[in-house]
Amino acid sequence: MSKVRKLQKRKTDPNLVRLIDVLIAKDKPLWKDIAKRLAKPRKLYAQVNVSKIEKYLLDGETAVVPGKVLGGGEVTKPIKVAALSFSETARRKIEEAGGKCLSLEEAAESEGPFRIIC
Repeated sequence: MSKVRKLQKRKTDPNLVRLIDVLIAKDKPLWKDIAKRLAKPRKLYAQVNVSKIEKYLLDGETAVVPGKVLGGGEVTKPIKVAALSFSETARRKIEEAGGKCLSLEEAAESEGPFRIIC
């Protein structure tokens, strides 16, 4: 049994367990890494402000956040972000700038260049 599966057994949220299963089923290292991060304890999840995402994201890329996106900072260009969850402020700022907020499952189904931001 893999380490991710052992960590996943401790999770009680059935939606999160299903998401981890979906990400592991994708045979790409990016999604396996995200599944591994989500199988760990919640206090280790990433909490990223929108200003950091805008700073490190290149044109045409989708930011992948294995945790929560927070609303600190400003968004001046349209960005595409996939995350486990968004604060209301972060979602509003991203959408007002012409960006798009995706769930991790939606991002796993799409193609394109991705960048993990933690």
